[in-house]
Amino acid sequence: MTSSELWTRATADRYDAEETEKSSAAVLGPTLAFLAELAGDGRALEFAIGTGRVGVPLRERGVPVVGIELSEHMAAVLRRKIDEDTLPVVIGDMASTVVPGEFTLVYLVYNTITNLLTQDEQVECFRNAARHLEPGGRFVIELGVPPLRFLPPGQVAVPFDVSEQHLGFDTFDLVEQILVSHHFTRDGGRYRRGDSRHRYAWPAELDLMARIAGLELERRVADWDGAPFAQDSAKHISVWRKPT
Repeated sequence: MTSSELWTRATADRYDAEETEKSSAAVLGPTLAFLAELAGDGRALEFAIGTGRVGVPLRERGVPVVGIELSEHMAAVLRRKIDEDTLPVVIGDMASTVVPGEFTLVYLVYNTITNLLTQDEQVECFRNAARHLEPGGRFVIELGVPPLRFLPPGQVAVPFDVSEQHLGFDTFDLVEQILVSHHFTRDGGRYRRGDSRHRYAWPAELDLMARIAGLELERRVADWDGAPFAQDSAKHISVWRKPT
């Protein structure tokens, strides 16, 4: 068991409803095209597959997908969408769980590597990805760039969403490299509060983790459409390759 916090049944059951924008064709279309191209004629392994927001439509696109998921509750929601034979899911953590066979693609989307709360575990996640890749295969991560430049002296919180249905802000522990995402979600006539802890990491730190795992940076872009990654980019899609 890693330091990742487990998703509860209640959280898993409402996850899809609260992430409808992320599941829209406008968001998923470029994501699926990017991943399918890298997978080619091979198999894809999704770390932290969750409810299958990406894995299920990628499988429907013709890419054989296998998932690893820590939360049995999240996996149960996925299982309502697709059967085990079509998309197998192994319950376990993404830093150490091993599934049979080799893959042309291992991917980890939507900031999920930050669920691992120590640097050592994040390094092991890279090593686990490399362990599953065939020579020439790729490991892909989608991750936000820590918004520390928005922190003026003395401030510890940065808002990331202020909308009618949701208020969200992150607080930062700059020594331990930990952020806590705070959520206030409108639920009927009241707000429901929730929070989650994450270990943020910079692109250069991830590149070093990749080198430790024997992977080489192939490219880094700002979004799934392939826009150039620049100093003002809010996130990055990074692709590392296992040497042949």
